[in-house]
Amino acid sequence: MAALTREETEALIQEVLEIYPEQAKKDRAKHLAVNDQSLEKSNKCITSNRKSLPGVMTIRGCAYAGSKGVVWGPIKDMIHISHGPVGCGQYSRAGRRNYYVGTTGVNTFGTMNFTSDFQEKDIVFGGDKKLAKIMTEIEGLFPLHKGISIQSECPIGLIGDDIEAVAKKANKEIGKPVVPVRCEGFRGVSQSLGHHIANDAIRDWVLGNRDGDDSFQTTPYDVAVIGDYNIGGDAWASRTLLEEMGLRVVAQWSGDGTIAEIEKTPKVKLNLIHCYRSMNYIARHMEEKYKIPWIEYNFFGPTKIAESLRRIASHFDDTIKEGAERVIAKYEGEYQAVIDKYKPRLQGKRVMLYIGGLRPRHVIGAYEDLGMEVVGTGYEFGHNDDYDRTIKEMGNATLLYDDVTGYEFEEFVKKVQPDLVGSGIKEKYIFQKMGVPFRQMHSWDYSGPYHGYDGFAIFARDMDMTINNPCWKQVKAPWKTDASSEAVKAAA
Repeated sequence: MAALTREETEALIQEVLEIYPEQAKKDRAKHLAVNDQSLEKSNKCITSNRKSLPGVMTIRGCAYAGSKGVVWGPIKDMIHISHGPVGCGQYSRAGRRNYYVGTTGVNTFGTMNFTSDFQEKDIVFGGDKKLAKIMTEIEGLFPLHKGISIQSECPIGLIGDDIEAVAKKANKEIGKPVVPVRCEGFRGVSQSLGHHIANDAIRDWVLGNRDGDDSFQTTPYDVAVIGDYNIGGDAWASRTLLEEMGLRVVAQWSGDGTIAEIEKTPKVKLNLIHCYRSMNYIARHMEEKYKIPWIEYNFFGPTKIAESLRRIASHFDDTIKEGAERVIAKYEGEYQAVIDKYKPRLQGKRVMLYIGGLRPRHVIGAYEDLGMEVVGTGYEFGHNDDYDRTIKEMGNATLLYDDVTGYEFEEFVKKVQPDLVGSGIKEKYIFQKMGVPFRQMHSWDYSGPYHGYDGFAIFARDMDMTINNPCWKQVKAPWKTDASSEAVKAAA
């Protein structure tokens, strides 16, 4: 199917909006747009970071998910208590495949579920004493842990547990950082506020712990990787390239990261941000307080990798600049072989994306390296500064959709007819049943890494394996089957 023109895309949006009542239609129209590369600011075409409409199916998460599930959870040598009923902690445990090195239950705890397991009596009488007892037990059972975070679930904010007082008392008793995080799920618009709350907790309770301590020996080439959660080993693939060009990675935030690394971050010369949405707050704070500059980088696909390596190198001397060119040249044969193998099989294939964090814009270049075209993209919890960065990456007249509803997304896919949809687990089986090839692009569909040159080879293989799988010839959308057609006629 040929790409839609601007007029056709606008007509498609109006057609999809027709089902809504007038007020809902007016609201949702602000979140659906046709891309215009000439714009400098996305707020002239699309609205974002607003509450979802009651009664429509949103794919967003909550503030707790943004804090515990994204920012704090991967810090491997800390124990993260889900303070509240058991369900939230269990749901958020190990779901994102944040790989780490260590012995689980001894010095790493990322895949374990620690919860205060609230019952009805805890709602009535409060959970402060229970929380204090849990931390005493943790210190006895897991003495090698390096700190504790208290991740508040919804009931904590409703009943008013004083987790800050409990944290301060526990900190004195065990002599390790104990961080209270007010990330109750009901706060804010989406998980995006959870990222911000988590960043603020790190700022207030962790980041200044080594201020004035000069025992850490710095070098001119110290950097921190921020906003890489090591999904499927992504941070390892990225770190390889940075170290090969001559930089020293002092800290990883927070995939395979430690609290000591976070405490040392104010000593680095440059902060490198991969996931802007989840970590720009702490980078801005460090720029203001410690005068550490920060830049975004994109390690999806060889074109963006080369651009990012050179941009990073521009902040250092000729040694690092030469190192960047050396790394790009070293892997040229490897990634060109990947392109030569998979581009003929993927050339011209069209993709629609709907994801969170950085991926709605960062992966566009990797698809284009394989000859594919992204014809629609949107964020679950993006802000307008995310869309500012996206409109330049997308072609003109392509679809932008913010906090897209289940109905809207299905209708867009039916009309645009992409060759591949990349989204989350909640959408995966809907589109597969529709006969549309699908990749789970939050945690790489149990594959990965996708970052770096090594990751690009896996990315290309997975896209080819998905789109060109012969199973799709055997799958037919329910409304296309003969039985379904007869049922519709009978109902009429």
